[in-house]
Amino acid sequence: MPEFPYSRLRRWPDVEADNLQAHDATDLLLVERALALDASGAETVVIGDEYGAITLPLVDSGMQGIRVHQDLATGRRALVRNAEELGIDGFTSHELDAGLLAGARLVLLQLPKSLAELDEIADAVARWSAPDVVLIAGGRVKHMTPTQNDVLARSFAQVQPQRAERKSRLIVVSEPREAPVDPPFPVTARHDGLTLVAHGGAFAGARLDIGTRVLLDALALSPALRQAQGASSAALRQAQGPTEVGALRQAQGPSSAALRQAQGPSSAALRQAQGPIEVEAPPRVLDLGCGTGALAVLYALAHPEAQVTATDRSAAAVASARATVAANGVIDRVTVTHDDAASGVADASVDVVLLNPPFHLGSSVHTGAATRLFEAAARVLRPGGELFTVYNSSLGYRAQLERLIGPTAQLHRTPKFTVTRSIRRSGSTDS
Repeated sequence: MPEFPYSRLRRWPDVEADNLQAHDATDLLLVERALALDASGAETVVIGDEYGAITLPLVDSGMQGIRVHQDLATGRRALVRNAEELGIDGFTSHELDAGLLAGARLVLLQLPKSLAELDEIADAVARWSAPDVVLIAGGRVKHMTPTQNDVLARSFAQVQPQRAERKSRLIVVSEPREAPVDPPFPVTARHDGLTLVAHGGAFAGARLDIGTRVLLDALALSPALRQAQGASSAALRQAQGPTEVGALRQAQGPSSAALRQAQGPSSAALRQAQGPIEVEAPPRVLDLGCGTGALAVLYALAHPEAQVTATDRSAAAVASARATVAANGVIDRVTVTHDDAASGVADASVDVVLLNPPFHLGSSVHTGAATRLFEAAARVLRPGGELFTVYNSSLGYRAQLERLIGPTAQLHRTPKFTVTRSIRRSGSTDS
């Protein structure tokens, strides 16, 4: 059998750079172990294959009928693109459910970063696969911990770490335990009137991460403030007082639509504030990279007239956000989609974008993910539309926001985070 052309695999549409590859040694070890076992493709499942470096070599070797689950929309698109480029067919994509795992006797897993995600995956494999299933999990040694073995042992009686090779290690797992009646995920938590629901792979779980809290505070949307003040925007203005509101208005400038909307739900007042720009339709708001949906839900609760779209490239985040939306009773005005960088949102169609961008790509610190989201915001915002961003202050994104979006002002700063408001300029985006 000819050697598989790993070098031809691409990460696209994910960020591509000289220091970012579409395969690693763990992929190769998993492929080699699967081929040595001479497993049937129809009884083989691959989970966490980032760009196809596990699935495609196996299918190319003759293992037809492999089932695949990838959390990220970028990974799903890269797998399809790489398969088309190489002329390979013979796999099907699934969500993390019984359809993925029913009858599976071999499961290959690229270990996720999150222990909670690993816990949900291990439970699913033990719950739905064949009784004699073997799970082979792999990762880079520098990212592996003994706690991963403990998590796997909750769902399997045998957990056997292998000798490290090429700075990667495999763990062979077998003898599934009887699954509990209720799966461990999703989990639910209450935050001062907000209900968050989270699957294992959702960032921060059912907690409100610090960056989101800072952005919520800057927009007067925090659950604690809303609970103390009630749903009344008049009470919100009174609680903020003239100094804080005045300062925020000054920081945002005279053209602010979103703050005036936050300070009064009347669409007539919004149209008056915007001057010659008439917004006859309900304001369109985009939570870009929505995670568990906290920003989208709290915005919808504060502004019942707004139509909110929440989008994330993580399937676990999308499932979590949909459950969060339902739990908070805003399913009629919040739509959640699994998408990459708002590719399904029309150009110049959004009034307000809310953004808490990631600063990691996999296990690497890389600003490329944030840049892609800034570019997406520039594309979907109408001229004069607003982007509210929270980011780690050390990353200094303000100049980039000025270039890609338009005039950018700092609204709030803590020792760790900065919140900015950017106004979409007219004309094309600089790149």
